[in-house]
Amino acid sequence: MDTSVLIVTLVILTMVLVSDLGTRTVGRLRLVRPFLAAAIVVPFFLKGVVTSGNGLLIELAGIATGAVLGLAAAACLRVRRDQQTGAVTSHAGVAYAAIWIVVSAGRLFFDYGAHHLFTAQLFSFGMAHHITVAALTDSLIFLSLAMLLTRTGSLAIRARRTPAAEGAAEGAAEATAAPARVLAG
Repeated sequence: MDTSVLIVTLVILTMVLVSDLGTRTVGRLRLVRPFLAAAIVVPFFLKGVVTSGNGLLIELAGIATGAVLGLAAAACLRVRRDQQTGAVTSHAGVAYAAIWIVVSAGRLFFDYGAHHLFTAQLFSFGMAHHITVAALTDSLIFLSLAMLLTRTGSLAIRARRTPAAEGAAEGAAEATAAPARVLAG
């Protein structure tokens, strides 16, 4: 098993489940943390991004697949504004966790299978289509990062679009109107 795929997969899975399961406040740190993690992971674990041919296509396929899976995971997050505090919160449950766990297990199984179960077939496929092992490894890492960053981007957009709490909006309107009444009175 490729250690880089194992580390990236487990770090992302742990980070996502710890930060998202249950009801959590959507704050700046929660939205920035995944981008910081990606910035740290990329230089250490990518084998050398392929810039042409079928290797590039497999890496782009990893990014596209990760983005779709990230949107699927994000669809399982409920985002709302707390009526008492006005804070935006998200809630993730079993379906959300299941998507992340199944995808992570699939990536790990593919990596394990590539080294122990279908090595010869994968080697033949790679040779026939000019795809290197590094491109396959990078595509799995890109899939992980794209899933994480798409989920985070979706969460940020949904949090921004969440309407203000009625109590908070009324309080703000009253606070604005009070000085006007004093000046007019």
